[in-house]
Amino acid sequence: MSKLAIEAPKMVTLPVAGSDAEFPVRRVYCIGRNYAAHAIEMGHDPDREAPFFFQKNPDNLDGSGDFPYPPKTADVHHEIEMAVMLKSGGVNIPVADALNHVYGYALSLDMTRRDLQGEQKKAGRPWEIGKAFERSAPVGVIHPASEIGHPDSGRIELKVNGDVKQEGDLNQMIWKVPEMISYLSDYFEMAAGDVILSGTPSGVGPVNKGDVMELLVEGLDQMTVNVV
Repeated sequence: MSKLAIEAPKMVTLPVAGSDAEFPVRRVYCIGRNYAAHAIEMGHDPDREAPFFFQKNPDNLDGSGDFPYPPKTADVHHEIEMAVMLKSGGVNIPVADALNHVYGYALSLDMTRRDLQGEQKKAGRPWEIGKAFERSAPVGVIHPASEIGHPDSGRIELKVNGDVKQEGDLNQMIWKVPEMISYLSDYFEMAAGDVILSGTPSGVGPVNKGDVMELLVEGLDQMTVNVV
């Protein structure tokens, strides 16, 4: 049996509501511009074009309740999202079968160094420097679908220091959760432990150290994240 050349990195796990079980994270996929109003505010046509995805790293997910303001930026934006956690996967998953692969759902944020992302867009380069930095995806506890079902409607809202900044409804997603899973499985082999961030409604904007973000998805959860 071969030995590891270095100590194995710690597996990223997330807590499950009402349980001492932990959900192991394999990959993180994020869909872009999945609410029409957000597509418009970012300067794009909201018509139902083919979806596109970018990735964060498993260890970007953070359940501490704190978001450390990152370096090398002066414009960090909040983007509230519902995260989808898979319990199984495969390739070429039919839309009608996709929800059978979902373990549960959680509140999350796709925090973005918007200034750095903008620079990469202008240069035609990948976005990771703006999206996949340390602790860039605060996340809440996971609620199993076996207990809450599969949320496909309900208010999604983010407040900063008590003021509503983002609001919408899950039913406003351009690409629904089953369609996202199916589409991704045409290009990747999906598997247990995969996480999908399902897009953000309009109203994205900057945060500063000391701000308090309050997240809500109706029928799912609430959580508070402090910018430190």
